[in-house]
Amino acid sequence: MTKQFLNGNGKLAKSNSSLHVTSPKEVQHIGLFNCICIIIGIIIGAGIFVSPVGIIKHVGSVGMSLTMWGIVGVFSVLCALCYAELGACFPQSGGEYIYVKKAWGDFCAFMCLWMNMIIIFPVCVATAGLIFASYVLKPFYPECEPPQEVIRLIAASVVALIVAINSHNVNWVTKLQKFITVCKVFALVIIIVIGFIWMGKGNVESFQNSFEDSDYSAGAITLAFYSGFWAFGGWNYFNCVTGEVINPKRNLPLGIMISITVVTVIYVTVNVAYFSVLTPMEMLQSSAVAVTFLERTVVSLAYVVPFLIAISVVGGINGAVMLVSRLFVVAAKNNHLPRIISMRHVETSTPIPSLITMFVLVIIMQSVGDIFCLIEMMGFSLSVVLTMVFAGQVWLRRKMPLLKRPIIVPVIIPALLCIINGAILFITIYQKYEESCLALIIIGCGIPAYLLGPMWKKPKLVQGALDSVTIFLQKLLLVSEHEDNEKAEVIGFQNDITA
Repeated sequence: MTKQFLNGNGKLAKSNSSLHVTSPKEVQHIGLFNCICIIIGIIIGAGIFVSPVGIIKHVGSVGMSLTMWGIVGVFSVLCALCYAELGACFPQSGGEYIYVKKAWGDFCAFMCLWMNMIIIFPVCVATAGLIFASYVLKPFYPECEPPQEVIRLIAASVVALIVAINSHNVNWVTKLQKFITVCKVFALVIIIVIGFIWMGKGNVESFQNSFEDSDYSAGAITLAFYSGFWAFGGWNYFNCVTGEVINPKRNLPLGIMISITVVTVIYVTVNVAYFSVLTPMEMLQSSAVAVTFLERTVVSLAYVVPFLIAISVVGGINGAVMLVSRLFVVAAKNNHLPRIISMRHVETSTPIPSLITMFVLVIIMQSVGDIFCLIEMMGFSLSVVLTMVFAGQVWLRRKMPLLKRPIIVPVIIPALLCIINGAILFITIYQKYEESCLALIIIGCGIPAYLLGPMWKKPKLVQGALDSVTIFLQKLLLVSEHEDNEKAEVIGFQNDITA
């Protein structure tokens, strides 16, 4: 007997029915200014409050640290321009999962999905949760470090709260994001203003002989690069709405270059402010560098700004949960994940199974290790994905020479980025052998997952059992198959960032 599932209209649909869905017609309504605002709003988040410590830890000097921020900014611009070309060619939801699928086929697309699902995105959210907990708890533990158990408990709680909000109502998510964006900008402005006032009083010792004690080794630069690149994360999310940009041939590359340049200037300026007050050693000894910065300058703000920073970190979690959960839905519709993950709540239309899956993966990652261990493991996996994407971009020029490309970057750029990412991978394996091996083992687990999942033509008994579990979860979670409206939700969410 053929198993049947409930569809979005409450009617039965056969288990072998097509998952093809029709998206609403796209309307080009995002101009250059909104394009810039969206990208800046997505990028600036938890990274600027943690990555400065990670960079100074590896390169050792103020001058080299500021240089690394500039290098990572240029690298991010080049990466984003390549993604702009791919996004204009393939504007459907899914990001690099779609690009790798077009270039290399189902297996590589699944491995790209596996790395995003198991390592990259859970680590991003888990790390942001841990940062949130550290800043919330720091005022209550002024003389010592907060207990790790308490940090993890609060981190898990805030992620659970964000997942619950995303599960209930997308409108709540967009309203929350407006408030968070204001807090984020206000906190950075306070830090920058205080830093420059401090410098105006003659506190410039950190900038004298600023390259002294620099570590120029390839390993140190690579590990510092991971910390900086994580702080710039988010530019690839904009590919969800490339089809909605007015005159994308002009506005998309221009918006990317302007926005990431602005972010780079902000990040360098914030770091200059940090170094005007704190020495590299003091930064390394601090678990919440912005709090330590304020304790040395304006003590009365040492309780206010951490709250604003914590709220801005919540914004990063909120955005990642909102956007990444849709990637899982797209993958499930392509039969690369269990069918239940593609389903939505019958009343709120939120992807509850996808959100629950993401929450479980985040909690697992929060128990793995400290923040910098997670960042390095994520950076390794991200470099693998980027190598696949940029190599695929070069290959697509040969594989699909007649493909309409509204935006074209010189082929030397993706080729160069592919080589750089490949070199970063080899250096990381040499420099951080244990973390790299752990990441490789987790990535390697994707091979049997692919063979036992999408590739395996399951016997009727096994398929029947899986269908029964799917129907049970449908009833438990009140979910069904709906029309594909991820793009419309993401557009509404990102437009509200700029409101």
